Amino acid sequence: MRLLFEMDKKDYGGCAHSFTRDSARSIIIRNGKIAMIHSQKYDYYKFPGGGIEPGERAVDALIRETAEEAGLTVIPGSIREYGYVHRIQKSTVEEDEFFIQDNYYYLCDVEEGVRPQKLDDYESDEHFTLEYVTPENAILNNRTKDHGPKDPVMLEREARVLEMLLSDGLIE
Repeated sequence: MRLLFEMDKKDYGGCAHSFTRDSARSIIIRNGKIAMIHSQKYDYYKFPGGGIEPGERAVDALIRETAEEAGLTVIPGSIREYGYVHRIQKSTVEEDEFFIQDNYYYLCDVEEGVRPQKLDDYESDEHFTLEYVTPENAILNNRTKDHGPKDPVMLEREARVLEMLLSDGLIE
């Protein structure tokens, strides 16, 4: 899979150990809009998806996480690699730890209809909702609004992937 870009804050000097947690994210395009998860609590947009569990394949995590967060059923035969973002930064949880993550993005189609979400506690607290939005609106929102304690690196990652989709001509 091609590297889309790297995000390395180089803020982890002196950290004793690393924590790695890769993720898989779905890119679902319909009528010039993108399926995004909107955190109503902190008013940001992210692609449906999340962490890959130990022993789990990235595409299986993509299917599971998209169903849980968005209530959408990915059509397995439609999954196509888009690229990944490599991210490194100091942990916000442990003082002597840094975080490494490869975020794998896949273009895919979904079945018609939306099923009930199966949200984690923090996702429920943030009131995650599925919205189809224009990439421009999601980019503007993620870059200009106050998102409280949310990591600005994650929000910028999503904005940059949206910009790449536009520049690659995948969204009209």
